[in-house]
Amino acid sequence: MDFTFTEEQQAAAEAARGVFAGVAPDDVPSPALTRGAVADDFDRALWARLASADLLSLLLDEEFGGAGLDAIALCLVLREASKVLARVPLLESSAAVAALQAYGGTELKSSLLARAGRGEIVLTVAANGRTGHDPAELAVTARQEDGTAERSGPGGSDGCEWVLDGVQTVVPWAYDADFVVVPAHTGDDRSVLAVVARGHEGVVLAEQISTTGERLGELRLDSAKIPDRDVITADGAWEWLRALLTTGTCAQALGLGERVLAMTSEYAGKREQFGHPIASFQAVAVQAADRYIDLRAMEVTLWQAAWRIASGTPGALPASGDVAVAKIWASEGVRRVVQTAQHLHGGFGADVDYPLHRYHAWAKHLELSLGPAAAHEEALGDLLAAHPLV
Repeated sequence: MDFTFTEEQQAAAEAARGVFAGVAPDDVPSPALTRGAVADDFDRALWARLASADLLSLLLDEEFGGAGLDAIALCLVLREASKVLARVPLLESSAAVAALQAYGGTELKSSLLARAGRGEIVLTVAANGRTGHDPAELAVTARQEDGTAERSGPGGSDGCEWVLDGVQTVVPWAYDADFVVVPAHTGDDRSVLAVVARGHEGVVLAEQISTTGERLGELRLDSAKIPDRDVITADGAWEWLRALLTTGTCAQALGLGERVLAMTSEYAGKREQFGHPIASFQAVAVQAADRYIDLRAMEVTLWQAAWRIASGTPGALPASGDVAVAKIWASEGVRRVVQTAQHLHGGFGADVDYPLHRYHAWAKHLELSLGPAAAHEEALGDLLAAHPLV
């Protein structure tokens, strides 16, 4: 198996490093010192630079102004973004437009994709369900109605509508995105994806605050009527989008962990005790080495999952098995990396004038987003039972 990146993928990563080079992780108030949200909006100036560098259209085809790249390229860019705690909805918007391109209808794609690739509109995804523990598609019901649509969504109106009812919690960037992609289930147990405008009638947002200090939203849908053209009913659309979101989150965990370990190495090389840098002590070196191993395991399982999503190559297990393995390592690994960093930094790691506490808060958010490793191990066990490796 060859995990060498293509020239196009490497170029995307290099462009990302250039865009993120000037981003400071402490350009907003510390979440430890802020009662509410650390900012009212995401970093629009950075968003514009990402658009100018064609990094918002990586996964789009040429007809929509994109580069036609894949999940691996997106994960390379997300890895760089996470190293500087970039406050932009890059994962959510990129994954949403990729799903719309792969599964959406012609009118929906023509109305949204090119504009999203240019950064003119922002999309996000309601992927956490009602409680954050239950499947997201079960949190909202969708039923179809005939009749003349009175409201226009991103694709306009037509003679058939879907009516959505339910609640999705902790929707990232909900107050800043123009459209939210909402998974829902029908009466015959099918999953659909509805593209819902933020200000659509029947849509109510309630503010929630992440551990990072960013503003999230509880999305309430009360008989929200969505035109048929703005609802994706293709089989596998939500499962594919969920896998891409999860793999992208693993990429963010990897980038954050790599930056934190680099900070720890730099600090341990300068901090002296008993006349020697603490990095020269065996106990410190062993802990740092263990975290390095965590990161390498996070990396290889990430690229395996991203490759399965990008290539569609069949394997002994479905691609969801590779995604589960990546989640196991990412959720556990990022937690261990920041805990070790805090331990080796001592009290300095909790200093609000030093950025480590911000990385710790973002790592906790990523860990909670991915969910506990035990749950993924159970899911992997179910897959192994259903697909015995002979």
